[in-house]
Amino acid sequence: MVEFFNQMSKYGHEQVVFCHDKTSGLKAVIAIHNTILGPSLGGLRMWPYKNESEAVEDALRLSKGMTYKNAAAGLNIGGGKAVIIGDSKKDKSEALFRAFGQFVDSLGGRYITAEDVGTCVEDMEMIKLETDYVSGLPEKEGGGGDPSPYTAQGTFEGIKIAVKHRLKRDDLKGVKVAVQGLGHVGYYLCKYLSKKGAELIVCDIDEDRVKKIVKKYNATAVGINDIYGVNCDVFAPCALGAVINDETIDTLTCSIVAGASNNQLLDEIKHGEILKKKNILYAPDYIINSGGVINVYYEAINQYNKDKVSKKVDKIYNTLDEIFKSSKEANITTNEAAAKLSEDRINNISGIHNFYRKNK
Repeated sequence: MVEFFNQMSKYGHEQVVFCHDKTSGLKAVIAIHNTILGPSLGGLRMWPYKNESEAVEDALRLSKGMTYKNAAAGLNIGGGKAVIIGDSKKDKSEALFRAFGQFVDSLGGRYITAEDVGTCVEDMEMIKLETDYVSGLPEKEGGGGDPSPYTAQGTFEGIKIAVKHRLKRDDLKGVKVAVQGLGHVGYYLCKYLSKKGAELIVCDIDEDRVKKIVKKYNATAVGINDIYGVNCDVFAPCALGAVINDETIDTLTCSIVAGASNNQLLDEIKHGEILKKKNILYAPDYIINSGGVINVYYEAINQYNKDKVSKKVDKIYNTLDEIFKSSKEANITTNEAAAKLSEDRINNISGIHNFYRKNK
C-alpha cells in the first residue's frame, strides 16, 4: 500500500479508483490526475496486462499525460484515464461495459471516459446506458464518432511542422516516413501522408493490416523489430508506448520522431536528452496526438461541430512550432518545452482559483 501511494505521489495524482465486478469479470483502474482546469477526461484502454501492477502503472502514466495534453491544447478540462484488464478480442461484453459505466457514474462527473486502445464507439454506447459521463459516441447519437481521424490529422500537422524545422522543407513529397502501427490512427495517417507524396515504410503485428496499406499506398513493409533502424526521415510510432528505450534509441537513423502513440519515451528525461544529443527532433506525443481528445472534448461540453474541431486540431501545427522554437532558444529538450507550456497554464489557472477563494 505504501508503494502504491508513493506512485501516486510520484505522478501527482488526486485519486485512483479500483473497480471490480464479479458477475461481469470487470477489473479496471480509473486514474484521476488533475482537475484544476475542469473534470478529468481521458480514454478507456482495454489490454491484457501481465498483472495488476502493470495496469496501475499504465493508468498513472497515461492519465498524467492527459493532464498535460488537455492543458497544452487549450481545453478547459483535466486529465484522467482508465484501463480494463482483459483481451479486447474475446473478453468484451455488455455486462462488462455497463458495470464500468456504473463505476464512472459513481464519481459524479470527476471523470469523463471515451474510447482508446482496445475500445470503440460501440463500447461507449453500452457505457452510456449507465452514465452520462461518456464521450466519443456514434454520430447517430449526436456524438463525434471515431476520434481516430482527428488524431491522425493532428499527427499529420505535427509531422509537417517538424519537417519544416528539421529538414527545412514545406512539403512532404519524397519524405520517408516509417509508421509503426496500422490501427485506426495509423491507417488514417498513412492516407494523409500518401496524399502529399510521402514514401511510407510500415509495420504492424497484424499482417492483414500491413498488406492492406502496402497495396493501397504502395508502402514498403518491414518487420516489427526492424522499423527502428530503417533509413527514414521520420519515425512515427502509432502503436503502444515506451518504444523509445535503451534498446531501440541507438538504432534510430531518423531525423524526426513524430507519431501518435502515448508515452513514446520510456524515460522522458533520459531519452529526451539522448534524442536531443543525437539531433533527432522529437514532437512530444501528448501535443501531436491531441486531435482525438479535442474531438471528444467538444462533444463532452455539448458544443460539437466538425468544422470547429478540425480548425482546433489544425492548431497543433502552431503549438508545436512554438515548442520547437522555445526548445531551441532555451537549449532544452522539446518535451521540457512542452511540459513548461502545460504547467504554466495549469499554474496560472490554479493561481486565479486560489486568489478568488482567498478574496470571497
